[in-house]
Amino acid sequence: MAEAASAGINALLVLSRSPQETRRLGQLLGQLLVAGTTVALAGDLGSGKTVFVQGLAQGLEVPPAYYITSPTYAIIHDYPGRLPLFHVDLYRLTSPEEMEDIGLCELFSERAVVALEWAERLPRRYFHEHLLVVLKILTEDVREITLIPYGQAAADLIGEIKKRM
Repeated sequence: MAEAASAGINALLVLSRSPQETRRLGQLLGQLLVAGTTVALAGDLGSGKTVFVQGLAQGLEVPPAYYITSPTYAIIHDYPGRLPLFHVDLYRLTSPEEMEDIGLCELFSERAVVALEWAERLPRRYFHEHLLVVLKILTEDVREITLIPYGQAAADLIGEIKKRM
């Protein structure tokens, strides 16, 4: 895993050369997260969003007995750990009303971490401060991962990640 460049003022661009490197970046982030953090994930199918969340779960000390899979059909999976993790997949939802019906708004008030796959489908009014993680497929094995902070807490997270890389 190599830091390629800084993308924007406080953003961080990382090249991942394998799923293991993507998981390691997620794990590093998970070790630093505090309750109430929203991690918004964006990227094409197969770009590594769920792999990144697997790393987040490791960093949040989700027990290894819990296998982290995409909640495409269940919509929300929750996992215990140092902090509870709500893993949400918005791919199949088509309207803000559906998102409200599943109780998504309540998750943001929990003392937990919320990881949102397909976060671009959720109107910004639902979450303000967050860390946006954009995964882009460069080749079969290489991913460009850009972490973009929205708010001071997310900017501080990126600063800490840079120190530890």
